[in-house]
Amino acid sequence: MYNFITGPLLWITFIIFFGGLTVRVVLYIRGLDWRLDRVAYRKYPALGIKGALSSIFHWLIPFGSHGWRAKPLYTIIFFIFHIGLVVTPLFLVGHAIILKERWGIDWPTIPMLLADALTIGVMVTAVFIAIRRIGLPEVRILTTAYDYFLLVLTVLPFFSGFMAAHQFGDYVFWNYTHILSGMALLIAIPFTKLFHVVGYFLSRAQLGMDFGIKRAYKAKGGFAW
Repeated sequence: MYNFITGPLLWITFIIFFGGLTVRVVLYIRGLDWRLDRVAYRKYPALGIKGALSSIFHWLIPFGSHGWRAKPLYTIIFFIFHIGLVVTPLFLVGHAIILKERWGIDWPTIPMLLADALTIGVMVTAVFIAIRRIGLPEVRILTTAYDYFLLVLTVLPFFSGFMAAHQFGDYVFWNYTHILSGMALLIAIPFTKLFHVVGYFLSRAQLGMDFGIKRAYKAKGGFAW
């Protein structure tokens, strides 16, 4: 069972994950319409690229944008949560071992102590994110059971992996829960709100292009259309 899950089933998961993301990205880009957004993306690529890179850079840095500085506590929670989400699964020793065994890929790893700290950070900040959704009216009104389900689905691989790594309870149960929930998370990403793992960069790039081009031509006295 383990060989099947970490072999063929893992391949199927990756195919769905990368294939789904590719389709979503293509559809997003094809959906851009300069007539609707009033931004001449193709006509002024240099201005657009500059604005896109600037937007992504400032929003990737904690407190690097006015939006982050306006909500300092949320900014800290956001970055702890997302850094843990990205770094832990990519550089976990156990995952690197699977890559080496299955495909002969040597992959860099992080110390287990750091992995534990990042995992705990993900779980703790997830609780604060849930509390924020409940406590703030402007967030609560936009939140449904679907959002809580996605939050649980996101955290479950980390919780179960932590339980398995430290052998709390039934190791086999937690290990299989960790692997299968991780696969479920990857499969869900292209088809749910979790697509923002990529969509975040697309939307920030689009906004950066919009403002980069519009501000440049506003400074010159008006738009070119």
